Amino acid sequence: MKTFLYNVGYFHRETWRIVKSNLLSNLFSVLGTGLILFLFGMVATGTLIGNELLAKLQQEAEISAYFSETMDESVALLLVDEIKEIEGVWNARLVGEEESRSQMEDLLGEEAGILELFEENPFAAFIEIRIHLDSMDTVLNEVDNLNGIEYVRDNRAVLERLQGIIGGLKIIGTLIILAVGITTLIILSHMIRQGIYNNREQINTLRLLGAPGSFIGFPFVMVGLLLTLLGGALATILINVLINSGYSSIDGALTFIPLPSQQGLMMNISILIIAVSLVLGLLGSLFGLSSIGKNR
Repeated sequence: MKTFLYNVGYFHRETWRIVKSNLLSNLFSVLGTGLILFLFGMVATGTLIGNELLAKLQQEAEISAYFSETMDESVALLLVDEIKEIEGVWNARLVGEEESRSQMEDLLGEEAGILELFEENPFAAFIEIRIHLDSMDTVLNEVDNLNGIEYVRDNRAVLERLQGIIGGLKIIGTLIILAVGITTLIILSHMIRQGIYNNREQINTLRLLGAPGSFIGFPFVMVGLLLTLLGGALATILINVLINSGYSSIDGALTFIPLPSQQGLMMNISILIIAVSLVLGLLGSLFGLSSIGKNR
């Protein structure tokens, strides 16, 4: 530890010397890293917004259970409580005849006047059940087997399609994030290798003087961290500008799309990009240092 503290000044000077020795190249490296991390930030932002949308879509997944018209409301409420206890059901409520008619009127819109042709309310009370899509089959079977349930409208085709869309989006998002991360790591590793190649004469000199590998390599690790942090800072600024612009553009225009809090999203993305910058900078530097032994 004392040796490290004693050499801090040297490491600091050497880091800046390596950066300034090829300033233009390092500047382009920062810009390139920033753009790569900006792409990563865009994917991460889309993933966070997509998760919010997917969570909302999952909450909208529902089935309708119909019971005998002769069943008392108190008995129907007991049936609702029983359904709530089924694993995979996150909410259930009784929808009365009048509310059922009102829902149909909202669905028909301007054509709702046709309902006035009926002297009596043609719509029956039912139990509206919100379910988790992963437990769809289990919930359908258990609800259908309950005493008092005569018919279950499951919208199975719609629910299965929704389930497939959600699964597909999760897979695509994961693959994109992995692809961007791996690509970033490879590029950063090559950046460090290039820096080592440009300074091969100094490295050989230090090796001849008996300097250990950790002493020679530490400034390059610092350079890698510095470049990726600067690139991460650039990416953070760009992604925050993009998020702010995007929220301003859709504010009040697409109220039906559930969006996470703007400030929370910007903070989470900023922390994520900086953290990824540190991790990739460190890993890329360490991978790049493997070329020191080849530059003899």
